Amino acid sequence: MPPKLQSPITYLITSGATTAKSNPASRDFQYLLTLVTSAVKAGISFVQLREKNLSAKTLYELASRCSAITRDSQTRLLVNDRADIALAAQADGVHLSTQSVGAATIRRAFGDRLLIGVSTHNLHEARNARQGAADFAVFGPVFDTPSKHGYGAPVGLEALAGVARELAPFPIIALGGVTQNNAVAALGAGASGIAAIRLFSEPTKLESTVAAIRNATSET
Repeated sequence: MPPKLQSPITYLITSGATTAKSNPASRDFQYLLTLVTSAVKAGISFVQLREKNLSAKTLYELASRCSAITRDSQTRLLVNDRADIALAAQADGVHLSTQSVGAATIRRAFGDRLLIGVSTHNLHEARNARQGAADFAVFGPVFDTPSKHGYGAPVGLEALAGVARELAPFPIIALGGVTQNNAVAALGAGASGIAAIRLFSEPTKLESTVAAIRNATSET
């Protein structure tokens, strides 16, 4: 597990609602700055900027501004796919999908200057992430969620438990349909943390949501 992270890991993924026309003055851009500010206040472990439609210039601007917000806090900032922009913007790391350059390649190119997370959907992909010197893997979808229907049926808690057990102590973060109600079940299955878009999408509720998850975990 990356050092100095509070357990369980809480991992906020932005929705990707920005467009090629978004810019620093637009409402969607400003919303993301507000969300990241709230994430820092709530003690979120990771924020992944998953804004795939932005131009490289605008993504760099967003990452730079978010990096300034997260700096000197316990919140790590990751940029989706673009390790070059992550490094230039002084973000903490990069998150890779199954369509990205492999973790091993990124590690060779950037060394320990960036944290590396990888999206995985089965044991084979998660094992490859660990062997590629990634710092953690996001695994799912664990529960049913409309945004992941394109990836097939949810893998379920049993698969999550198997991957977490097989690869321990490599951190596996549960993703897909995670709610306050089922987060404890995912953590109980062996996940090191939970990742979500919808669960962490409301800036005004972030602090209470994170506190509720941590309190529920400490009571089990």
